[in-house]
Amino acid sequence: MPLNANDFRTYVEHTLDVLAATPDRHVLVHRNRRVTGRELHDLVHRMARALRTQGVRHGQTVTLLSGNLPETIAVRYAANLIGCRVNHLYSKLAAEVQATIIRDVETHTLVVDPRYAERAREVTGQAPVKNVLTLGPAGMGTDLLELAAGESAEPFPSPARPQDTCTIRHTGGTTGHPKAICTSFDQVAWFHDVIPEDIMARTGQPIRQLVCTTLAHAAGMMADHALRTGGAVVLMEDFEPAAVLATIERERITHLFLLPPLLYQLMDHADAARTDTSSLRRISYGGCPSSPTRIAEAVRRFGPVLNQFYGQNEAGGISVLTEEDHDPDHPERLWSVGKALEGVEVAIRDESGRDLPPGEHGEICVRSAGIMQGYWKQPELTAEVLRDGWLHTGDIGHLDDEGYLTIVDRLKDMIVVVGGHVYTTELEDLLNSHPHVLQSAVFGVPDANRMEQVHAVVVPTQDGGVDERSLRELVRTERGTMYEPARVDFLDALPLTDAGKPDKKLLRRMVEQATAAV
Repeated sequence: MPLNANDFRTYVEHTLDVLAATPDRHVLVHRNRRVTGRELHDLVHRMARALRTQGVRHGQTVTLLSGNLPETIAVRYAANLIGCRVNHLYSKLAAEVQATIIRDVETHTLVVDPRYAERAREVTGQAPVKNVLTLGPAGMGTDLLELAAGESAEPFPSPARPQDTCTIRHTGGTTGHPKAICTSFDQVAWFHDVIPEDIMARTGQPIRQLVCTTLAHAAGMMADHALRTGGAVVLMEDFEPAAVLATIERERITHLFLLPPLLYQLMDHADAARTDTSSLRRISYGGCPSSPTRIAEAVRRFGPVLNQFYGQNEAGGISVLTEEDHDPDHPERLWSVGKALEGVEVAIRDESGRDLPPGEHGEICVRSAGIMQGYWKQPELTAEVLRDGWLHTGDIGHLDDEGYLTIVDRLKDMIVVVGGHVYTTELEDLLNSHPHVLQSAVFGVPDANRMEQVHAVVVPTQDGGVDERSLRELVRTERGTMYEPARVDFLDALPLTDAGKPDKKLLRRMVEQATAAV
């Protein structure tokens, strides 16, 4: 008889079943700690009961301000197990932005990594919450681990229903109304079900997933997949190429997920040539455009283990470029993001909504069971991107005759950077708030590795009084380092299009030419 009376079982319950089946297996590694399946299984149930003692109930929001700890995974599972929606904050955002998000998603309980206690005090000073719980002694709030130690580890059924919101993820948004993506429990389950046949199925070798980017992003889903399929997760706090290479060799890592620029750092590091990376079975990359030339180099460095994943928080998984497609002698295929996942329909459409034939460029539209419920409390914005069951991704691309999808540009006024997304209008608003700035234009310019860098062009007041250093400081203080421009240029006036808008295409070309001339 299933634990869940309504016959729906959450991704957490499936994972807990796997942990219970192999209780003595090490499933989480963090520094010198090794956590067994039994320990994680029991901690999740104890935490869930402890959350309930603090008044946390089905349908409420639990927000996490935490790094890559075993307890971070456990508390997310615990909150989802009792039917809560979980919002995991990016730690590198400015406090003001984090406070805005906490308010926006109606946070009932904030769970804090003790290392972030000072930031939590700052944030809750701006956005008070009912409960503050900590993952250990922190000099603030209530210690959730201490509470959990006194609770039972007996399993219990989850009250979560398929259409309940499981996660809220922010892709950006630092105004009063951040853009938050809501994903239901059944959509999360769909994502895990459609992940392509894994290397484990081919070799019988359990996954050993290295997490070296934030659990708040794609790495968290990769960790879930590893645990659900009987694998283990090795946690690092952040990406540092020498440490990652050493961990791959020491822990015999089989699976790794990186954004392309981090992959380039890894392969370019002096230790790469002398590190034993033969345990690697899959290096997944995605999240921003990649360089075919550099990816071909990565295949030559690490072997035929590269796998590109294209997806969006709004759409879930969209397509995959498999290991077999990564032929370094034919890098033209590496411009593609692969073929649609099973159960995913991809159409290329023009502005009128007409489907376009192979080879023609248009907006990438997607239909699947993994598409988001919508944007939190923004029905108008949801209606703009969700039409007749199709998600309009804001990406421009084309399909070929074999069904391979290629992305060529973006409709959305957004810059993809390491750690998240930068919305240009928000950064322009901030720059324009400076008393000595008349106008600004912000845009992304790809570097040699095709990674977008934030560039700003500013029109100062006649009396000056502003320089690049002061503007960088303003951005760091108000929005965090993720939004800090790589370059700030000054002009007497912004070039305009015929419609009277700042001509960002021209500005981008000017910056590219100036950079090339250096």
